[in-house]
Amino acid sequence: MIDKIFDPASFEQRWYAHWETSGAFRPARPDAQPFTIVIPPPNVTGSLHIGHALDNTLQDLLIRWHRLNGRDARWVVGTDHAGIATQMVVERRLAEAQQPGRTAMGREAFVQKVWEWKEESGGTITRQLRRLGASCDWANERFTMDDGFNTAVLKVFVELHAQGLLYRDKRLVNWDPKLKTAISDLEVETREVAGSFTHIRYPLADGPVNGVSHVIVATTRPETMLGDTCVAVHPTDERYTAMVGKLIAHPITGRQIPIIADDWADPELGSGAVKITPAHDFNDWAVYERHKQVGWINILDAEARICAADGVPADYVGLTREDARKKVVADLEALGLIERIEQKTIQMPYGDRSGVVIEPWLTDQWYVNAGELAKQALAAVHDGRTQFVPKTWEKTYFNWMENIQPWCVSRQLWWGHRIPAWYGPNGECFVAETEAEAQTQAGDLPLTRDEDVLDTWFSSALWPFGTLGWPEQTPDLARHYPGDVLVTGFDIIFFWVARMMMQGLHFMKDVPFKTVYCHGLVRDAKGQKMSKTKGNTVDPLTLIDKYGADALRFTLTAMETQGRDIKLSESRIEGYRNFATKLWNAARFCQSNGIAGSNSPLPPAAAQPVNRWIIGEVKQTARALEQAIAQFRFDAYADAIYRLVWNRFCDWYLELIKPLLAEGADADVAAETRAVAGWALDQLLVMLHPVMPFLTEELWHQLAIRDDLVLAQWVATDALPEDAAASADIDWLIGLISEVRSARTELNVPPSAKLAYAVEGASQQTAERLAANAAAIERLARILPGDAGAGGRLAVVHGEATLLIPVGDVIDLAAEKSRLEKALAAAAKERDALAGRLGNPGFTEKAKPEAVEKAREDHAARAAEAERLQAALARLG
Repeated sequence: MIDKIFDPASFEQRWYAHWETSGAFRPARPDAQPFTIVIPPPNVTGSLHIGHALDNTLQDLLIRWHRLNGRDARWVVGTDHAGIATQMVVERRLAEAQQPGRTAMGREAFVQKVWEWKEESGGTITRQLRRLGASCDWANERFTMDDGFNTAVLKVFVELHAQGLLYRDKRLVNWDPKLKTAISDLEVETREVAGSFTHIRYPLADGPVNGVSHVIVATTRPETMLGDTCVAVHPTDERYTAMVGKLIAHPITGRQIPIIADDWADPELGSGAVKITPAHDFNDWAVYERHKQVGWINILDAEARICAADGVPADYVGLTREDARKKVVADLEALGLIERIEQKTIQMPYGDRSGVVIEPWLTDQWYVNAGELAKQALAAVHDGRTQFVPKTWEKTYFNWMENIQPWCVSRQLWWGHRIPAWYGPNGECFVAETEAEAQTQAGDLPLTRDEDVLDTWFSSALWPFGTLGWPEQTPDLARHYPGDVLVTGFDIIFFWVARMMMQGLHFMKDVPFKTVYCHGLVRDAKGQKMSKTKGNTVDPLTLIDKYGADALRFTLTAMETQGRDIKLSESRIEGYRNFATKLWNAARFCQSNGIAGSNSPLPPAAAQPVNRWIIGEVKQTARALEQAIAQFRFDAYADAIYRLVWNRFCDWYLELIKPLLAEGADADVAAETRAVAGWALDQLLVMLHPVMPFLTEELWHQLAIRDDLVLAQWVATDALPEDAAASADIDWLIGLISEVRSARTELNVPPSAKLAYAVEGASQQTAERLAANAAAIERLARILPGDAGAGGRLAVVHGEATLLIPVGDVIDLAAEKSRLEKALAAAAKERDALAGRLGNPGFTEKAKPEAVEKAREDHAARAAEAERLQAALARLG
C-alpha cells in the first residue's frame, strides 16, 4: 500500500542501488540503434555544484527517454585528472598533515601520493551524481589517467609531432607565479581592482623634434618599462609623424629604443603613444611579431621577481613586481619624469586557484598548430555535420576558431600526462611513445625526459573516442562514435568543445558528436551570478536532502529555456516537490479505489467519454514530449507533462470519474474506468520518468508487480485512438466548470452555496451537454438548473450560451461591485505607471537589466489583474 506520507528519502537511494546493480543503465541491446552521450568529465577533486546538477539532469533526461524508446542508450562516464586542481589538493593535505612537501619527497613519491588520494577520496562527485539520479554507464567508468587513456594521449602527441602539428616554441603564456606553471585562459579570472595610470615622460635621445623633447606614455604597470623595446604611435597620428624612427633614451635601463608606427596605438587614447614590452604583454607581443627588429627582453623569473636582464640595474634584481613598481615610480619622480599619476579602477588577471596576479611570461612551451586543425572543425559546423543548439552559439564558435592562436599544451606540474619527449646533451629532442623508442632514435646519447606534463584540456579533447578504447579499434568505438549529443555550458565551447572537434576529426575522420546543446548559467533568484564571495551559491545536495532529487531535477528542466540563464529560487523547487506530492496522493487515491497498474502499453476498450478523453490527452502529451525532445526544448517537456499530471489527470480526470467508481455505480462502467485510469497513470509515469525517475519507479512498483520502469516501453503513441467528439465534450465541460468557479471566486460567493442557474442562447448541442453532465456540474461547480430570477444575477458566458446565476441572496452585490471597481482602478493605475516607466528610454537603457525585467514582469501581472477584474465586473452586468 502506498504510504500516506510522501518521503523521497525513503526510496531514492534504494532504487538507485537497484538500478545500478541490476545493469539497468546499460541493458544488452545489440540490435538496437545506439544513442550515445559522453559526460563532460568532472574534476576528480570536485563536488557537485548547481551547474553540474543542471548539466547532468538534462543529459539524464535524454538518456532515459531514448532508453524508454528502445535505443541502446549509453552515457559514457568518467572523471578528469584535473592537473593543477588535484596537485593543489594533495599539496595542501600534505601541509595540513605536516608531511614533507612535493619538492622534498621528489616526483615519484609525490605522484604516488596523488594516486593514493585519488583512490581514497576521488569518487566524491561520482557518488553525488548518483544521488541526482544520473543513469551513467558506471560499469565502464573511465579516468583520464588510466592506462588505456594514457596510451591514447601519448599516441596523439607523437603523431601530431611527426606531422609537424605539435612543436616547441618560445611564446607568451599565462604564467602563475605561485604555482609556477602556465595556465589556460579558462583558469584566469579578471577582477576589477583599485589601480593607477602612471604617465611617464620618455626623453628623446637626440634632442627635441619640432620643439618636443619627450614622449608621454601611460601604464598601469610601470615596472614593466624595464623590459621596453620600443614605443609605438599610430601611423596616421600627425603629432608623431616626424618622430617615427627616432630613438628614446630609456631613463632607467639606459637602452636606446626606437619609436615605431603600428596600428595598436590608439590616437584617441591618452597621449596616443604606448610603451611596448613584448615579453610581458600579449598585445605588445603581437606588435613584436609585426616588428621583429625591436626584439624582446624578459625581466621576470618564474616567481615574478625582477631578474638580471639586459640593462636592468642591479638594485632592482630580486624585487617583487610590487616593490619594483614602487621603486620605478620613485626613481622616475627623482628624475622629474612623472607627468602625473591617475587613480583608476583597472582590470587585472588572477589565477582562479592560486589567487595571485597572472603574469604574461615568455617561456619555452609545447604548442599545437590549432589553426591548421581548426580548418576541418570549422567546415564540420558550416556544413551541418555538427549543429549547435541554440544556433546562436555557432557564431561564438566561428569567431574563436577563425582567430585561433597556437595552443600551449605543456604545464609545469608533476601530476598529469608526462610529455613524451627526451633531450640529448646538446638539447636534441626525441619524441616517442616510450623511452625505449626515444633511445633507439638517439642511439648512444644519454637522454633526459621533459619535466613537464600536458594541459588537462589536451587529454580531455580525446574524451569522445579515448573513452571507447581508441587507439584500439574496439567494438564500442565502432558502435558509439560519433556520439549523438553533447550537453555542456557555453563557457567551455572554446576550451573543450572546439578541441574535441579538432582532435576527433583529425584522428577519427568524423565529428565527435552530431549536436552540441549549450545551456545557460544557473543564477540566483534575482538573476545575479552565483559566487562564494556574494554568498548566494546553493548546494544541490542540501536541496536534494530537503525536497528530493526529483523536485530539483524537475525545477532545472522546467526552467531550462534555450538561450536564457536560469533564475533559481527555492520556492520553485518547493513548488515542484508539491507537484510530486500531488501525484503521490493521486496514485494513492487510485490504489484505494481499486485502480492498479497495467501490463499493456495499449489502452483498454473505452466507451465512456471521460475515459476516451484521457486516452486522447495521453496521446497528445506524448506527441508534445516527442517534439520537445526532437527540438531540445526541455522547458516544453516539463510544461507538457506537468499539465497532464496536475491539470488533466489529477484535477479533472480523477474528479470526473469519482461518480463512476462510487458505490452503486454501473459495474461495467466502473471496471472500464479502473482499467483506463490504471493504464493512463502508467503512461503518465512513463512520460514523467526521464525527469522524475525515483518517484515514478516507486509508484510503478507500488501499483503492480512487474519489471522496472527504467526499462519500460515508451507510450505507443501511434497506436492510441483519438475521439474528437469525446475530447470536445469533456473540454467543454471543464471550461464551463472553470468559468463558473472563477466567477464565484471573484465575487466571494461562498464555496458551499449551491445556486440555481438558467441558460440563454444555448444551442441544442449545449443543452444536451448540460443535461448529460448535470451531475458533474452540480458537484464541481455547485450550480443546478432552476429559476435564475430577475435581478442580482451573475452572468457566465461559455461558448454561445450565457448562464445566469442569482447571487443576490449570498453576497452584497453593491459592496462587491464597489470592491471590484476599486481594485480595478488600483491595478490599472499601477499598470499604466509601469507602462510609462518601460516606455522611457532613460529607464530601459540605463537601469540594471534585472530591474527592467522586474518592471516588465510587474507590468504583465498588473495588466492581467486589471483584465481579470474587468471581466468580473462585466459578469455582474
